[in-house]
Amino acid sequence: MTEGEKSDLEQTSETAEEGVPASPKKNNKVRGILSLFMWNQVLIIASLFLAMMGLQTITAGQTTIPGMAVTGFLLLLAIGLLITSADFFVEGAKGLARRVGIAEIIIGLTIVSLGTSLPEILISTQAAWEAHLNPCEVGAADCATDFALGNIYGSVLVQITLILGIVVIIKPMKVKPDWIKRDGTMMFAAVLLLSMLIMIDGDLNRIEGALLCLLYVFYITYLVQHRDKIRSEEFEMIEDIRTETGFEMNWTGATYFVMLIIGLGLAMFASARVVDSAASIALQLHVPSAVVGTTLAAVGTSVPELAVAILAARKSTGVAVGTLIGSNITDPLLSVGLAALVNPITVYNTELFYRLIFPATLFCTALALVFMWTDFKFNRQEGGILIGCYAIFIMLLYYLS
Repeated sequence: MTEGEKSDLEQTSETAEEGVPASPKKNNKVRGILSLFMWNQVLIIASLFLAMMGLQTITAGQTTIPGMAVTGFLLLLAIGLLITSADFFVEGAKGLARRVGIAEIIIGLTIVSLGTSLPEILISTQAAWEAHLNPCEVGAADCATDFALGNIYGSVLVQITLILGIVVIIKPMKVKPDWIKRDGTMMFAAVLLLSMLIMIDGDLNRIEGALLCLLYVFYITYLVQHRDKIRSEEFEMIEDIRTETGFEMNWTGATYFVMLIIGLGLAMFASARVVDSAASIALQLHVPSAVVGTTLAAVGTSVPELAVAILAARKSTGVAVGTLIGSNITDPLLSVGLAALVNPITVYNTELFYRLIFPATLFCTALALVFMWTDFKFNRQEGGILIGCYAIFIMLLYYLS
């Protein structure tokens, strides 16, 4: 680090704890609510929202436009709105946390770590709420809860094979042993525990969902308690990427609150549209909703992890691996746990989950960890193998569905 960079960090270390590096430099000019609506991110969110509403209005009652094309485009718009509004919510939450004097590293370990998993959390809880409002009949071949589980397992699978494989091919990297011993083990244990809880009796009740959430709280508590030693480098990198190469706007407290409310509201709206569009696509293609959740929705909601991981890899750091591992702890614990609290999750398409989705996710997670243990390095050949595993999964998914 150059002397200039050290100076920048020292100037912004007032809210950081002793021995913990502070966030990158910020813009000292405080902007109000009116300036917020001229911000590029707000314009993008507004454009996506208006595009969704406009498309729904134009195609209402129309029979000349192919339904699949419209539904597919709506799904893409909804995923885009979900990702951007979730990030908007995270910015507001971070800003308010800083305003009340919470240390930067604590913000990174909690709010920022949840940010990239927020789309999966909202989609899973929305699908569970849909199942609560419209209970599935006993013996049904498909249900909204299948979509929720498919999205979670699909996200884990996409991130640990396709995204990690792409990142490693772009930039082979070293892996910190502590990440594997602590976070890697926790990731595999989380996926294994979730699978076992479901396979025991075919469902995940509210008590089991609360257990998963509690385990996640314990994990975050452990990280916070040991914050001076672990993961500070990872969250500095994520913060740097999220704040446009280290330059961050400074807003008023009221503006951060507006970000929080608007971001969460639009993210919830978008997640509902994702679930509706995915269900419509599954119906039109005559495939289980778990297939749509495992593929289209999982890939779409994993875009934030892909962006962060690729940018981190370009900076010659293994932070990309830690980022993906952290997200794969949040998804099987917090995302599914919250969904089960909203409505118990029952697996209706047992053949697809038991024969393919569960074993494939566990196998690929274990394989990635084995690669990490090999000299604590990831090379391009191993990245290619992981991408190949995802391609095989897609082919088997097509065959079984």
